[in-house]
Amino acid sequence: MKITKDMTIGELVRDYPEVLNVLFDFGMGCVGCPSAQVETIEEACGVHGLDVNELLAALNNSVK
Repeated sequence: MKITKDMTIGELVRDYPEVLNVLFDFGMGCVGCPSAQVETIEEACGVHGLDVNELLAALNNSVK
């Protein structure tokens, strides 16, 4: 697994820009939010009421 729940949203988008559509599909438009630089994927899922494991599976399936 390349993408983990401990990565920040900012790190995720910087390292894997191809995941933007996955984030948007899950209703996470927070990629440009200032807190995205320090908020982990797990924390963002908590804020948005998403299952972190479901999002991680989709994110990892979208990267090469």
